[in-house]
This record gives sequence, C-alpha cells and structure tokens, in this order.
Amino acid sequence: MNPRRKKRLTIVTSIIIGLGVVAGLVLYALSQNIDLFYKPSEIYNGKQDTGLKAINGQRLRIGGLVVPGSVHRNSESLKVSFKLADMRMPISFSETDPTVTVSYDGILPDLFREGQGIVANGILVNGNVIEASEVLAKHDENYMPRELLDDATEKPVNSSYSKNLLETTY
Repeated sequence: MNPRRKKRLTIVTSIIIGLGVVAGLVLYALSQNIDLFYKPSEIYNGKQDTGLKAINGQRLRIGGLVVPGSVHRNSESLKVSFKLADMRMPISFSETDPTVTVSYDGILPDLFREGQGIVANGILVNGNVIEASEVLAKHDENYMPRELLDDATEKPVNSSYSKNLLETTY
C-alpha cells in the first residue's frame, strides 16, 4: 500500500472512530435524562403494549390518584410518603388495586390532596417504591394527562360527572 493511501485510510478510520465515540456519548447522556411514563399497575405488570417493566434504579414518571388515608408526613422534616393507584372513571379505590408508594422530601404543591391526580418524577428504588424528585398536582378540575385520559376512556364510563370530565379534556 502506498503512503498516500495509508494516510487516507488512517484519516478515514480516525473520523469513523471519533464519530462512533461522539454518538455513544450522546446516547449515554440522553439515556440518563429519559423519563418513561408509567401507571401504578404498569410498575407491577409492565407496559401493556410492549411488556416493558421498570427496573430498580430507573428514572421514571408515574401518574395516578393519591389513595385516601395513605399520606404520611414526618413531623420533623418535609418528608412525606403516599400511595398512588391507577386512575379510573368513576373515581374509586379497591384494596386489590396495585399501588405504588411515593416518597418525597420537599414542599408539596398546594393542590396536593388525597384522591387527587398527580404525576411524580423519580427513581424506582425497591420494586414498588419511588423516591420522587418532583411532584406535580393537576392544576384544574378538568385536567388529565393524555396517558391517563387514554386509559380512562378504555374503561366504561357510567356517571355523568365522568362523562363531562372526559368530554372537556383535550
């Protein structure tokens, strides 16, 4: 191989390796910031369409209703824990519903209350416990995240309140 070809081959190979390293670093950085949305039942059973199941240490976003009687506040700090259940229309809770415990250290939104729809961003730490870094409460009587709206429309709607709620969102 003549020296000119050898030099070109070295340059092309270096460029390809450099682009591969850059692409790998970009993908690694993006994977650290992706928050997948889950419902409490999907933490246990995996996603309906893909079967993808959350693993310990994974960053995720979870949405559902705060189970009444599940909010526990630490009197000496801002730590609070509560349980989330899937959102259903009409709103109801059952002992057999899969629930996920959310632990949060910070000031909760003013609209946070039992029976309220919330979305929490955090890390799954123990199968069904999420260490939340952010908790968002719905801002309006008629607001519902699109993922939860899709889930609610799959279930039969009997009450006029639920019907009006579904008609006024989006």
